[in-house]
Amino acid sequence: MAHFSGHETFPLRQMWLKKAYSCATSDGYIDKSVFSDEEAIAKFGVGKNMVASIKHWALACEVIREEDGRFKLTDFARKIFDENGLDPYSEHPSTSWLSHWQLSGRGYRSTTWYWLFNHVVSPTFTQEDLRNLLVEYATQCSPSRKLSIMTLSRDIETCLRSYAPRSIGGTPEDFAEPMLGELGLISEESKGHYAFRRGPKITLSDGAFAYALIDFWDRKAEKSSTLSFESIAYGEGSPGRVFKLDEDSIAERLFALEELTEGSFTWTESAGIRQVHRKTSETEKVMLNMLGKAYD
Repeated sequence: MAHFSGHETFPLRQMWLKKAYSCATSDGYIDKSVFSDEEAIAKFGVGKNMVASIKHWALACEVIREEDGRFKLTDFARKIFDENGLDPYSEHPSTSWLSHWQLSGRGYRSTTWYWLFNHVVSPTFTQEDLRNLLVEYATQCSPSRKLSIMTLSRDIETCLRSYAPRSIGGTPEDFAEPMLGELGLISEESKGHYAFRRGPKITLSDGAFAYALIDFWDRKAEKSSTLSFESIAYGEGSPGRVFKLDEDSIAERLFALEELTEGSFTWTESAGIRQVHRKTSETEKVMLNMLGKAYD
């Protein structure tokens, strides 16, 4: 289901996912009241609307999920944020890249993020350009649902500020650690005019790229033992699109895939056909291994 609100117009911040994670009891559950009772403001150290935003981002990044009338930590979150996890203090670049992947590659509760990175083909755009296009997309997604232009406008603005924080005229809140701003995916070229920044991404590890590739493969072509270069570079929800990588950067990473995955995935190029071969059905195990390698 399409989702265009919940963040209270606050972009995701560096420590928010960890803050939500830390509320869980030893069995991995969080009562919903944690985000709504009178102690919530003191517990999180932020205002009421920001507490709601933290809950939204934890759900959207799949750090927690709803289960049995409560929230439960996901295995993905445990692997990263546990005290003995890969990034217990949420400071490694891979955590930001993987959060971006959850929002813009998977798109659960973050429809505008997914749409922007997968459906907007123009290299430059304004908020108004995006709003007009998003109205069309939202209508296609939910033809029977009446969505306000204001809601969509706020979602677009929050999405853009997540990647390209306001540089002038903003409040101190606008400069407070936007987690995705460090990725260099969108820049504000001039006031109100934005552009995607396509090319190699130095802080994107091969492990994080491989994790995203296998996740994309499992969801889009689970039964296929091969995946074409074109699908990886340009398919909807693909690592190439979501990470805004150029063809040379993608090819470079695919060359390294066999060694990285210890032969589970291999790259071939013959007779003009470029593709990756999958040699295992245990992709979940390989994904967990790639998650670990993302933090090496």
